[in-house]
Amino acid sequence: MKIGTAWVCVSLLVGVVSAQSTLTPDPAAPAVEAEKPMLAIPAGTRVPLSLKQAISTKTARDGDPVYAETAFPFVVNDRVVIPAGTYIQGKITHVQRGGHVKGRAEVLIHFTSMIYPSGYTVMLGGSVENTPGAEHTTMKNSEGTIRQDSETGRKAKSAAEGATTGAVIGAVTNGGKGAGIGAGIGGVAGLAIGMLSRGADVRLEPGTSIEMEIQREVAVDPSRITSRREVIVRD
Repeated sequence: MKIGTAWVCVSLLVGVVSAQSTLTPDPAAPAVEAEKPMLAIPAGTRVPLSLKQAISTKTARDGDPVYAETAFPFVVNDRVVIPAGTYIQGKITHVQRGGHVKGRAEVLIHFTSMIYPSGYTVMLGGSVENTPGAEHTTMKNSEGTIRQDSETGRKAKSAAEGATTGAVIGAVTNGGKGAGIGAGIGGVAGLAIGMLSRGADVRLEPGTSIEMEIQREVAVDPSRITSRREVIVRD
């Protein structure tokens, strides 16, 4: 009888120890962090930016950094996901100067990261969708290449002005016949000057308004968007 009672006691003790080891967490085991709620910036989102430095195809090189800043807050589902004043960083991935005879100046920019006022940094893929603040430029393709407008008219005007000047000089020196010769010489000279000169460079001044398109969805942590230094005033 005593042996049976002892056996029951041992069995109960083993059960208690086993239960405790099952319920007690292992201090060496990594803590499982609760999944944070994220906000998504959809692909195709267009964000107005203000350029922070001058860019010119005359001096720019592939790989040069590009810096811009958001000009207006972007909101998703009544929540600001990109505050105004967020820094956008990118780089030049292609640059070409205007040719002597053909080929217009162009520059291609890709945006790579977004730095919030709080210091929170998010990687992104972005391209230039439009350049409303840049004169004499157009968008060449869907990749975001900025191209200088055609200068065919300007070069034709230079040739015409050269012909007019030559005609006047020829008429003064040799009469009507000289006017015809002078016009021909002046026209050729004007055309030669146009061919020898390069096409105008693309130049984007600091503060130029450009529009960035986000190419793929970007997930952001809402708890890290707002800077701790910002003060929220409630009524």
